[in-house]
Amino acid sequence: MNFENSKYFNQLQHSKIEFSFGTYFFLDNFIISELNEGIHFDWDKIQEVISAVAEYYGDNFIIGYISNRVNSYSINPQLWVDFYKEYNFIVASAVVAYNDFNYMNASLEKHFSKNSVKRCHSLDEAIHWMSNLKEFN
Repeated sequence: MNFENSKYFNQLQHSKIEFSFGTYFFLDNFIISELNEGIHFDWDKIQEVISAVAEYYGDNFIIGYISNRVNSYSINPQLWVDFYKEYNFIVASAVVAYNDFNYMNASLEKHFSKNSVKRCHSLDEAIHWMSNLKEFN
């Protein structure tokens, strides 16, 4: 389920940022990403998102990240290693997998992350988990 079609869209304050490769929703403590069908999410796209994140949240922030995988796309899991070498503002991630293939990919990506990664079967599960992290309460 897309964030815009969820009950949270009208309940949670957010800003919608659209890129050529997907849509991001910036909330107080976390970001929800919904990447477009068939894209390859590479380092250049990550840099684009990070610029928008830094502009939105300012200096010295920590956030959570929800990857809402409503579409199929590719990403090199090694990018997570590169990301964490350069940046440290994500405290935890949740991956919403709507099928077995995406769940297996999330399991693989979990091994490349230095932070907690929760694999979820619904956006509701991911938002609930993210909202209750000790880092934000």
